[in-house]
Amino acid sequence: MEFALFWTIVDILLLLLALCSPCKFIQSPMDFRPLSFLQSTNTSSLDFGRIKFNSPAAVLRPQSPKEISLLLGFLSASSFSKVTVAARGAGHSIHGQAQALDGIVIEMDSLPSHISIHKGTEFSPSYADVSGGALWIELLEEGLKFGLAPRSWTDYLYLSIGGTLSNGGISGQTFKYGPQISNVLQLDVVTGKGDQVACSPTENSELFYAVLGGLGQFGIITRARILLQDAPQKVKWVRAFYDDFNTFIEDQELLVAMPNVVDYVEGFMLLNEQSLHSSSLAFPSHLEFNRELYSKSSYNVYFCIEFAIHDYQAKTTNVEQVVTEISRKMSYIPSHFYSVEVSYFDFLNRVRGEELHLRSRGLWEVPHPWLNMFVPKSGIKDFKDSLLDNISPSDFEGLVLMYPILRDKWDTNSSAVLPDAREAGEEVVYIVGVLRTANPATCSTECLNDILLSHRRVAQAASSPRIGAKQYLPHHLSQSHWQHHFGRRWDQFMARKAQFDPRHILGQGIILPGTKAPRP
Repeated sequence: MEFALFWTIVDILLLLLALCSPCKFIQSPMDFRPLSFLQSTNTSSLDFGRIKFNSPAAVLRPQSPKEISLLLGFLSASSFSKVTVAARGAGHSIHGQAQALDGIVIEMDSLPSHISIHKGTEFSPSYADVSGGALWIELLEEGLKFGLAPRSWTDYLYLSIGGTLSNGGISGQTFKYGPQISNVLQLDVVTGKGDQVACSPTENSELFYAVLGGLGQFGIITRARILLQDAPQKVKWVRAFYDDFNTFIEDQELLVAMPNVVDYVEGFMLLNEQSLHSSSLAFPSHLEFNRELYSKSSYNVYFCIEFAIHDYQAKTTNVEQVVTEISRKMSYIPSHFYSVEVSYFDFLNRVRGEELHLRSRGLWEVPHPWLNMFVPKSGIKDFKDSLLDNISPSDFEGLVLMYPILRDKWDTNSSAVLPDAREAGEEVVYIVGVLRTANPATCSTECLNDILLSHRRVAQAASSPRIGAKQYLPHHLSQSHWQHHFGRRWDQFMARKAQFDPRHILGQGIILPGTKAPRP
């Protein structure tokens, strides 16, 4: 065993020499047993954003967490290595966060997709043990075989477990159950030092909380224990439309104040007729929404709330009656209230249909200059006004999500960053997702750069004290901006970095002292 380890170290040393050499002479796959490196893959320099295309010097497709541990352990122990490593799950990042320019990309989808479901008892909860490279759609499919499912989701399910847990994991259930990172019982992590560590709120808790929402900066998640609940058979899915922003906000906050009956709440802005059409693809009912509202003479902005109620097919609960009672308390545009019943699986997997539609039109693998923000309730109107000042509703392609979550559903020990409360008792925070598409057929490189610049202006204005917002899936161009992002938690971030990744091997996205800022 010691002899094999010696040659493994020699092999990795040769890789380091190749990576650190000014002459890039890695031209073919390298078999550094037990580690096998590729020069590149079709996906290692790509992500969903299609804005950054940073090519790595090598790609590792591990078959076990031990291989990740061997690599990171040697890199961390090397006194001269400046090699950076990024873990890539499903590649749904926007600004190249899972890329490693001239470094090493670890493609997590090569790990065996292990999912083990454990049914709970009267005294213990149900949970799933899932490998970090598995997808949420796979966990849903396996869990439903046992009548179980996670409590908290993302809108799109073809994302890796480890990827969303490294960021937060948010959707319309977040107001009720918190983000995905608030629904984890245990993790297996390979730290930046190469240590394989099992951690939980009671065991190695500092690492557990550091990794959750930690942007891949402290370790790579190789297994997660996810809390499960009984899955409903059906979902009552409702949409209501608005022409007044304040009423739209008030009704959303009304709904999230009813967690005992409402299971999902999201809202979005309808900037033009295209926004209406794209937002309606997943909704399996024809919306008789007046087209004349989007007349050529004006570009009015409308709003939509969608909420859902789980239907366990229990005789004691009349879901239709529950929806009727809720609707009486809402103030939507008369006659613009729609509801459908769908299976629980189809509801959670609703974005898949939109993806397939866009793929059929060649509009999925295009640039996505998205901007995601957490905005305090007291600043949401100013944010909306700032956004509309910086975009043109008439030619906007995409969707603007805007819905409330509750601050007390987030564990403040995690690395995820929410904006500070600007007013005493301010519990509500809004998620805003400017989910824009830049179709190359109509939006040139110059057009894409203009969109990115406008989003930077919006983000800069939103992070000012007047609004006090924070980016979700953050992307900043200087250390000072990162320090402002973390605020009073910057020292904690740096202490965790020093403890778990002292060589700064992991997570290229954050600009730390002594590192170079990327190009905009």
